[in-house]
Amino acid sequence: MRQQETARQETTADVDEVFRVETHGIDPIPDAERHGSAKDLFWLWFGSNLTFTYVINGALAVAFGLSFRQATVVVVISGLAFFAVSAAGLSGIRTGTATLVISRAAFGVRGNFPAGVLNWVVSIGYTIVNTVVGTLALEVFFTELGLGDGGNLTRAVALLITLALTFAVAMWGHATVQFAERWMAYVLAVGFGALLVFVLPGAETGVPATAAPGLSGWSLAFVVMLAGPFSYLPMPADYTRYLPRTTSLKSITWTGALGGFLSSVALGVAGVAAATQTDMTDAVAGAEGLLPGWFKPFFLALVLGGSVTNSIITLYSSSLNLQVLGIPWSRSRAIVISAAVTAAGSLAALFLTDFTSALLSFLSLLIIVFAPWGGVFLADMLLRRCHYDADALHAGRAGGYWYRAGYHPAGLAALLAGMAFAALTCDSELWTGPLVAPLGGADLTLGGSVVAGLVYWALARRRVTAYAPAV
Repeated sequence: MRQQETARQETTADVDEVFRVETHGIDPIPDAERHGSAKDLFWLWFGSNLTFTYVINGALAVAFGLSFRQATVVVVISGLAFFAVSAAGLSGIRTGTATLVISRAAFGVRGNFPAGVLNWVVSIGYTIVNTVVGTLALEVFFTELGLGDGGNLTRAVALLITLALTFAVAMWGHATVQFAERWMAYVLAVGFGALLVFVLPGAETGVPATAAPGLSGWSLAFVVMLAGPFSYLPMPADYTRYLPRTTSLKSITWTGALGGFLSSVALGVAGVAAATQTDMTDAVAGAEGLLPGWFKPFFLALVLGGSVTNSIITLYSSSLNLQVLGIPWSRSRAIVISAAVTAAGSLAALFLTDFTSALLSFLSLLIIVFAPWGGVFLADMLLRRCHYDADALHAGRAGGYWYRAGYHPAGLAALLAGMAFAALTCDSELWTGPLVAPLGGADLTLGGSVVAGLVYWALARRRVTAYAPAV
């Protein structure tokens, strides 16, 4: 019997290998299969954030009326949010499971379900946006090389290639995702470094002649720049759950945060610099106009590569998300659903011109939910000191996180309080809160995370304790 058990362990251990389909999903990763180190997180967050989106966001900060120096301050401060994102990954080391399983402790098993649905929608939405950006860049690349005429066929081929690059990596799973992010980061870092060299010297660093941005300009700039880090809060444990339990909070916080900080700040500053020199309404075309002719094909390849690296981690996490929602399939099968919806949405976005702007407006509105959700999750993590009953997270009614009929009153009350504040102070295309005008046009949506976190702390601090396993 002991020999059979040993043989079973030998055949199931080390299943998390590059170019081999990962067999685990949201089930806890056994200690025998834990591997890697904190430095893996640097390349994951560094590579996945080498995306042109941050160039666009930096340019928007200038469009809101900020000077080069003011916008740069916003970019740098916003990049520090990756410290919170990276620190949240410790919960994955302690439990061996995904973030949206761990958040059952804050909201209850049933109370966690709505956020799970919305997070899947957001993950797929941003994957579609990145896929569209990458496809358009590849289409232009083909056209400039004489490999297409810019028609629908060229665009369809570009879409197929972009989807294939993203799906193949995410399908293989965790080890392949980390491997791809690392090696793509090497190439993208060199390319985007060259972009900085071309764009930064011409930046207008003086104060603009326009009126001061005011509270409205500052708040909108912070909302745009912080939306990126905030969108990752439902997924850091997805990429730490394989790390050994002995991995320290300090090491994962610094390595992961440094990766996300460096790439997001560098590209954000590039966007700021570009916006002081040219019209960035069409960010890709605007940035391309600042580059020497020989570099433009490489620039388009960078846009494609950055879109793919970001889409890989969102698509991978979406497959775990579907398992959290109860899809009775393996992670590798569940990801087919996410890939199919991404493909359909990308087709609509590329061939129905109004779809992309509508999707972006909808996704920006969902920060009303996810800023407060992040506040509650982080507050719960601090109260528990990242110690959870891993078995209870998967036990449903029989577990300690069932609370009252599957709902945690403190978590849901705090979430609703944060959402109310965010809705009252949100300034988006689809919704403008009644407090925006009295606040001078300020968008304080992200403050919903602070409100939700404080309310949860007040309601749960005497009831929520760190889990102490029996000795």
